[in-house]
Amino acid sequence: MKINYRYLYTISIFAAASAIASGYALWNNKDTIKEYTSIDRPAKIFPEYFGTIIPPNIAPLNFLVREDGTNYCIKIYSKQGQTIEVFTQSPKIMLPEDPWHRLLNNNRGEQLYLDIFVKKGNGKWNRFRTITNNIATDSIDSFLVYRKIPPVHNIWRQMGIYQRNLGNFDESIVLHNRHFQAGCINCHSFCQNHPNKMLIGIRSQEYGSSTLLVENNIVNKIGTKFSYISWHPSGRLAAYSINKPGQFFHTARNEIRDVIDLDSLLAYYLVDSRTVKVSSQLSKKERLETYPTWSPDGNYLYFCSAPKLWDNRNVVLPEHYKAIKYDLLRISYDVEKDQWGEVETVLSAQDTGLSILEPRISPDGRWLLFCMCDYGCFPVYQESSDLYLIDLKIALQTSQSKYYRLDINSEQSESWHSWSSNSRWIAFSSKRDYGVFTRIYLSHVDKTGKVHKPILLPQKDPTFYDACLYTFSVPELVVEPVKVTKDKLGRVVRSSRKISVDMPITMATPRLGAPPEPWRERE
Repeated sequence: MKINYRYLYTISIFAAASAIASGYALWNNKDTIKEYTSIDRPAKIFPEYFGTIIPPNIAPLNFLVREDGTNYCIKIYSKQGQTIEVFTQSPKIMLPEDPWHRLLNNNRGEQLYLDIFVKKGNGKWNRFRTITNNIATDSIDSFLVYRKIPPVHNIWRQMGIYQRNLGNFDESIVLHNRHFQAGCINCHSFCQNHPNKMLIGIRSQEYGSSTLLVENNIVNKIGTKFSYISWHPSGRLAAYSINKPGQFFHTARNEIRDVIDLDSLLAYYLVDSRTVKVSSQLSKKERLETYPTWSPDGNYLYFCSAPKLWDNRNVVLPEHYKAIKYDLLRISYDVEKDQWGEVETVLSAQDTGLSILEPRISPDGRWLLFCMCDYGCFPVYQESSDLYLIDLKIALQTSQSKYYRLDINSEQSESWHSWSSNSRWIAFSSKRDYGVFTRIYLSHVDKTGKVHKPILLPQKDPTFYDACLYTFSVPELVVEPVKVTKDKLGRVVRSSRKISVDMPITMATPRLGAPPEPWRERE
């Protein structure tokens, strides 16, 4: 057989050029750098992918080397498998996907080492201290669904719900507001981390307020908007809040935006009968109820509740808004009988001195994750907002809900957290890097409840976030992608067909036949 060496040479040159163009070239010679000066510190990199636990199925953790140089060499290795070596003249380190995934998958539970070499202008190499991470044995759910919106004050043009394949860098649109005259897309919720049951809140001047109900690729429009939503694990009903929020602005502080609920209550939607119900225990006139979440066994609904300190229905900003602090409560529920029990206090704001918000329970029922801030109902606008954890197993044994502040908190707001289906990972939004913009972080939670140093959601271009003017909020981990198309969801929003429901009448309920109120958008 004749070998066309000219053809093979051309292919080799093309492959090498493609590798360099994409930001990396693999070295076959491990002894290329024979002389170097050891630097007794780790190299400065962004994102700070070091000293933590990473998912074994995560996309390559591409990063930027923040050390001046003319050339860069990166070596990544573990106990087994071939070392990944990258050579580039750019400080942007782009790792090859296939070797990365092979290395991680073959070394679950082992350490991952990163050596960084930087060539200075004098032609000499510096070798920095080895960076070490651990590869988890527990995979993270394959997809992450979140909302992207500019950090606006009270107007917007574009926003959308997106989904990201966590094993690579593929991002796709679940639903964008350009499908319905630039309306508002609010919270999205899934039943047990699975997208075959999904709810999405919609608000539109053109098409009204509604909620999209997705069941196995069948989409219906419910003729009212749900705010914060939680599916019962049976999938037979969903609890949700009805809120009348007010946005206002401070004249002097780092985060000038603020939100308060002027009124709110909890209701629930029964899927089979297509009815909305309320319980007197969840809709007290003198209380503000919000942020429902079900226990994994479906026997309890947890929620946040605060006293309403004003009587004026038309108040713009209550005088004592900073005194509003939410308790964490729960109420038992029998799904077969559709009966509610009595409300119990899980954790009191009087005991913590802070407002308790956004409770989420791990699918194994062990851990209750929530955030607390100085006051109010909207922690993403509160620099004081931090993440806390309660061990529900110990709480059951001792009848005390002992909580602790997580070490992963920063000086900025942490909020919008969710669990993976195996209870070993959390995703949350944080403003730690940019102050104004929320970014998504992932943290491993081990069996003892220790939450390890978070990693920033990786991007193909490690400088992506420097130019990204969108906030990422409400990250929800799901086991597979949302399969219903954005076009189908958009058609249902625009359709006049809808499931009509009778709504409970409260201050938070829109007047029958009234046009939608102008919406002051929130993150």
